[in-house]
Amino acid sequence: MFNLVKTAVLMAAITALFMAVGAMIGGQTGMLVALAVAVGLNFYSYWFSDKLVLKMYSAREVDASSAPQFYGMVKDLAQRANLPMPKVYLIDEAAPNAFATGRNPENAAVAATTGILRVLSERELRGVMAHELAHVAHRDILISTVSATMAGAISMLANFAAFFGGRDENGRPSNPIAGIAVAILAPLAASLIQMAISRAREFEADCGGAEISGDPAALAAALEKIHRYAQGTPLPTAEAHPETAQMMIMNPLSGGGLRGLFSTHPATEERVARLLAMAKR
Repeated sequence: MFNLVKTAVLMAAITALFMAVGAMIGGQTGMLVALAVAVGLNFYSYWFSDKLVLKMYSAREVDASSAPQFYGMVKDLAQRANLPMPKVYLIDEAAPNAFATGRNPENAAVAATTGILRVLSERELRGVMAHELAHVAHRDILISTVSATMAGAISMLANFAAFFGGRDENGRPSNPIAGIAVAILAPLAASLIQMAISRAREFEADCGGAEISGDPAALAAALEKIHRYAQGTPLPTAEAHPETAQMMIMNPLSGGGLRGLFSTHPATEERVARLLAMAKR
């Protein structure tokens, strides 16, 4: 319940930030236009984000004939979780990772790289796919997609303000220094909010995935192994589209930064510690 409230507050914050940047560019009219754009973006994200992301990663759908073991594993876990059977995809990439997408459990998809199938044992892979199905059950995918879309839109608006300047509600040009400040600070604030949303959802998915698989230790072992391999194996699509990094079970980006605030995922050590504590219980 705490994470649900926290996510709602963060989503409200990122929407308010979007409207504030709109007001900076065009006063009250700009704020209303920004709100209308935000609603439109959220609607578009709700219906089409899954298709866009799967196409972005050149994911190919598989079934019981083309990938019987992997497909059967997802089917069994979906039944354990009382979820509709999602569509199953594979991505031909060496980097070990996985994600879920779709607007709701009835229209969900799970995807894994061929690298993660090679790196993990069957038991560990079950833990990972259970984690992704927990995201489906919690409807995290929609939340993450909308926050990523809003963060990207805020960056676009901020860049517009920096290059073309803003106007107040009477049409007078605004302070150019303020425009530059907005261009720098607004995307930063949006990214911080987006990352905070992502971190809160990952902890919940770890817990939910451990319950679905019934094997918290397996997911802990998988996270440690993915963390080791992912550091030396880039995922080019994620590097080109960093807004999708939050969808993955492990941060695929090679960039550094402050470990806490500027991370789409909690520290692997903390995730593993929580899972091992669950296993002991």
